[in-house]
Amino acid sequence: MLVTDLVQFVIKMGMVIVLAVFAVRAVGGMEAMKQKLAVVDAARGTQGSVLNFVPDLNSAWMPLIAFLVYISLNWWATWYPGAEPGGGGYVAQRMLSARDERHSLLATLSFNIAHYAIRPWPWILTALASLILFPGLAKPETGYILVMIRVLPASLRGLMIAAFAAAFMSTIATQLNWGASYLVNDFYRRFLRPDASQKHYVAASRIATVFLTLASAVVTLYLDSIAGAWKLLLVTGAGTGGVLLLRWYWWRINAWSEVSAMIAAFVVSFTLQLGFRLDTDKPVDFAWLMIITVITTTAVWLSVTFLTAPEPKEVLLKFYRRTRPSAAGWRPIANLAPEIKPAQDGLSNLLDWAAGCALIYGILFGVGKLLLHEIAPALALLALGAAGLLTIFWDLSRRGWGSAVE
Repeated sequence: MLVTDLVQFVIKMGMVIVLAVFAVRAVGGMEAMKQKLAVVDAARGTQGSVLNFVPDLNSAWMPLIAFLVYISLNWWATWYPGAEPGGGGYVAQRMLSARDERHSLLATLSFNIAHYAIRPWPWILTALASLILFPGLAKPETGYILVMIRVLPASLRGLMIAAFAAAFMSTIATQLNWGASYLVNDFYRRFLRPDASQKHYVAASRIATVFLTLASAVVTLYLDSIAGAWKLLLVTGAGTGGVLLLRWYWWRINAWSEVSAMIAAFVVSFTLQLGFRLDTDKPVDFAWLMIITVITTTAVWLSVTFLTAPEPKEVLLKFYRRTRPSAAGWRPIANLAPEIKPAQDGLSNLLDWAAGCALIYGILFGVGKLLLHEIAPALALLALGAAGLLTIFWDLSRRGWGSAVE
């Protein structure tokens, strides 16, 4: 699976970079693109520029409340595939497939740089070119395909289709493996057939994979766009991020905390959409959907946590001995295992988190400024990213993880 993912990633990224190069050339180069985007902004009646990180206060596509929800709420409060707060199955698949802890650490760090800091820019440049080449599209998501048809020579269009297929297969393989493992290991094996043979569970996983494939095909029929699918995932996962983060720091979190959070997020978001007609395609409606769902879901799972019994002490002790979390939120369990030295690296982890944010955002915006020929801010941002990376390496080495970063 790892080798397949690597090949698919190379094919996909290679072709989206090629398309971005052809798209920028089609509008006359980078400087011409910036000038033409200013004309597009004027035609749309916006005061700010589409290139600005902070949108215009009167922006129709990104009102201030929607912008604030994205930068202050979504990143910690919302679950969505591949970026689960507190970690999840997607990242765990890759980490557990690594040779050892050193490879796992470096692979996860390099993945975050490639995925969040570098990969977006070919897509962004092509999208910007589509605003110039095809202004006023009724369905903006079709602009990418239209750019591909117009600017790519016929000899490269087939490769571009192959790149799309590679991206699709990479995603669907992860989804099916992840989903089948949940259905078989966490439900079927635990509650229905706990004593079956491994051969039986392999056969069950194949059936589960086919079931998930057919179910996903049915769901797809009712989705109008990729953007709609992502917004649906965001609002139905809103509010679950808090419990997924706190489960590592607070012993009182139990299975019902997570289950109630998932159910509450689903019920509240669909009630707001179907009963109160809040539309995820409208930025202000989407923002209020997120705010109300997060607040309600958080209140529900906290109430359920205190109203239900904690996990059995033997389960909590086993988890505590294996993960050795900070004793601050695990004091009752830590007292039962005095032989375990709890983690004392909370401040160091906080430093690494801040350095990681500086690393990713420094490279992300630094690469963007570099592509837009804004050299001075690009160098400053890239220096910020480098400082974040060096801080992480320094801190890991200081804590005896030198072999992990050599």
